[in-house]
Amino acid sequence: MSKSYFDTDNNVHKPFELPGARPHYNPDRPGQVEHIFLDLSLDIPKQSYQGNCSIRLLPIRNGIDRLTLDAVNLNIESVQVDEVPQNFDYDGEQLSIQLAEATQIGKRLLIAIAYSVAKPQRGLYFIQPDKHYPNKPTQVWTQGEDEDSRFWFPCFDYPGQLSTSEIRVRVPNPLVAISNGELINTTEDGDYKIYHWSQQQVHPTYLMTLAIGDFAEIQDEWNGKPVTYYVEKGREEDAKRSMGKTPRMIEFLSQKYAYPYPFPKYAQVCVDDFIFGGMENTSTTLLTDRCLLDERAALDNRNTESLVVHELAHQWFGDLVVIKHWSHAWIKEGMASYSEVMWTEQEYSLEEAAYYRLLEARRYLSEDSSRYRRPMVTHVYREAIELYDRHIYEKGSCVYHMIRAQLGDELFWQAIQTFVQDNAHKTVETVDLLRAIEKATGRNLLFLFDQYVFRGGHPDFKVAYSWDGDANLAKITVTQTQAAEGKDGSKDLFDLKIPIGFGYTQQEEVRSEESGVRSKGKLSTLNSQLKTFVVRVNEREQSFYFPLENKPQFISFDVENNYLKTVALEYPISELKAQLEFDPDPISRIYAAAALAKKGGLEATIALSTSLKNDPLWGVRVEAAKQLAQINLDQAFDGLVLGLKDKNAYVRRSVVEALAQIKTAESYKAVRGLVQKGDPSYYVEAAASRVIGAIASANLEEKPKEDKVLKLLKSVLEEKAGWNEVVRSGAVAGLAEFKTSEAALNLLIEYTKLGVPQPLRLATIRALGKISVGQSPVNLERILEKLTELAKETFFLTQVAVAAALGQMETPKAVGILRSLVEQTADGRVRRYAEEEISKVQKNIGSEKTLRQLREDFDQLKQQNQELRSRLENLEAKSK
Repeated sequence: MSKSYFDTDNNVHKPFELPGARPHYNPDRPGQVEHIFLDLSLDIPKQSYQGNCSIRLLPIRNGIDRLTLDAVNLNIESVQVDEVPQNFDYDGEQLSIQLAEATQIGKRLLIAIAYSVAKPQRGLYFIQPDKHYPNKPTQVWTQGEDEDSRFWFPCFDYPGQLSTSEIRVRVPNPLVAISNGELINTTEDGDYKIYHWSQQQVHPTYLMTLAIGDFAEIQDEWNGKPVTYYVEKGREEDAKRSMGKTPRMIEFLSQKYAYPYPFPKYAQVCVDDFIFGGMENTSTTLLTDRCLLDERAALDNRNTESLVVHELAHQWFGDLVVIKHWSHAWIKEGMASYSEVMWTEQEYSLEEAAYYRLLEARRYLSEDSSRYRRPMVTHVYREAIELYDRHIYEKGSCVYHMIRAQLGDELFWQAIQTFVQDNAHKTVETVDLLRAIEKATGRNLLFLFDQYVFRGGHPDFKVAYSWDGDANLAKITVTQTQAAEGKDGSKDLFDLKIPIGFGYTQQEEVRSEESGVRSKGKLSTLNSQLKTFVVRVNEREQSFYFPLENKPQFISFDVENNYLKTVALEYPISELKAQLEFDPDPISRIYAAAALAKKGGLEATIALSTSLKNDPLWGVRVEAAKQLAQINLDQAFDGLVLGLKDKNAYVRRSVVEALAQIKTAESYKAVRGLVQKGDPSYYVEAAASRVIGAIASANLEEKPKEDKVLKLLKSVLEEKAGWNEVVRSGAVAGLAEFKTSEAALNLLIEYTKLGVPQPLRLATIRALGKISVGQSPVNLERILEKLTELAKETFFLTQVAVAAALGQMETPKAVGILRSLVEQTADGRVRRYAEEEISKVQKNIGSEKTLRQLREDFDQLKQQNQELRSRLENLEAKSK
């Protein structure tokens, strides 16, 4: 499954377990489910259907006289076993069948359940046009993970049961129905058509799927197997642009896992209002239609490519090899996320893959520091869906990379291939991965799993360097700051072997590729040599001494940056500058950029500006822009603004976002130009619209007229409707910066109405929370009324947006609305999220007032200080 659409941020290391969390185990198995057959007839206008569910069960014990199935809010009409009616009890959640004859080992049972469902709450979704959205397509689709299949058919709903399956469904013309496996038959039935699909390889109930709609069908193939893309008619070009690399990806993963794609076809169906990014149903992935790219979106959007390869990797990790229990979901989600890194390496470069990994690590680090810290494997939770977080996706990806770094490429792939081959069409737990590694390579990696998988956290390193010229000794002091001093901290220590490299550069002039002009600074990585030592880091603070022939130009801690960690470098400025310029590893260059920004001053500013101009990897240029904005000197703006001309849209976006930190008349002018002229990239335009609001609303003497900017943003809202509402959502975020403006609030409230395109409406709902903190009491009441009304809507993404808005507010009344959301929602993710937002609001109410006054005073001082320092640096530079 692909990640959800929300992130949150609270304070340090809250516990993962919420009140009411308890240990979860798979139920006892009465026998092996061998086959599930669903026969459905849909009444789409009434959002209802009739169903027959047949389950073939092979008992593994004698004498069982009662079977318990999961079935939520279904209308159970009759139950038969081997065509004999049976007595049953049904409490709305579980169907308990009293068997007339107790089970006998080896004697199969055929359980047949006739049932009907009207307006299912989850599991199966009816999408239809209505008076607010007359152009919405008519679609029906399912979503089973984690435990939602029980909402659309009765089943043993846990991942430990694998069976073959079959779905026969009657739908009105011209709609088509797509499901798992192969289409074995279609029959006309008047104005209806019956589609009959059969999945011959075993899989769990949560991967059974159905998608129905009037789709355009684009056909491709891999090794003779059909590869099909289904999208709304009229979006065929977007489909090819977004999913066209699929056959190459199938080839790539088949080779990497040394196991040819295991199912008879691969379909990708893009559906409306999907509640995830994507879902890897066996042989039939469902994707959100928001992943379809138009030509302009494809300039700087690789999210779709990552999503496509993520869901595809699940066909092996998740569908062929199935997790036995939700607590081991990191095995599949971590590998699907790591396949995004592998594909980036394959398709772009090793450096881009390293940067991709850094971004994954940061998403996990942010959840760890601001939401909660947890072991990756835990069976204590309220609902399994809570486990689908950044610990199993992004941290999981980083753990797979560390396994690869420990074993080396050749042994890593042998281990992964052994794991897939030994467990194909079976269920696995984390220990099975350890066993496969040991079987294939002889290596025992339990030490790594104990530190990163079975407990929470990661090392936070502080690294200091000094050079003793008399003795030619380099001294490196490494501190694990995550561990407290004294005995208490020892449980938080990591014990790792870390390579430390000392870098030497040979200056040689090379031609700059853009201009053909000779320039220093465009050095290729061949001009740096590293002398590397491996040290064991296992105490809170350790000093290491290295005898070297010459003083190194730079120091590379954790060469290749394979470990998941945070790093703060305390090196002299000359070593940091050399590292930023010459270290062959882009992540090391990025760490150097952060350390330089902390030092501040003109020298650091010049080094970062040079990096923003010259670094060969766009990712490092993106980071250089971010760090430049941290330096309070006018010269930082001069370096930054040149980045607006960078040919890479990701870099331009980062520069615009960085300008939001520099709230001056110059930065306002630069951004205003972008909003007026536009940019080839939607995302750059969106960032400019947001940032102009942030700059204009800040407290400046030369504060531009608020009305001017409001007018400008209003024109963006009126004219820039387009792909996924990215640009207009940026304008909405810009309006939300005017926290005291009633005019801005009035505009926002307009765009929360039904009928406004979904992505824009969701962005506007979120913005209400941000703008609320400066509004008058009367306007605050209007916002609360609006959010109370929106909280009653049942659509998952609307509920998430409402919770996000309320979490930013500073009034006790927000807590009441969040509480009612917790009680009313049917979605475990919304419930958890709303509860986290309640504690945020309580924190906001507590200390916010005094803090805000202090912050405003501090900002004013910072502004004056910056002006003085910039003048001083200029005078010093002139006097030199």
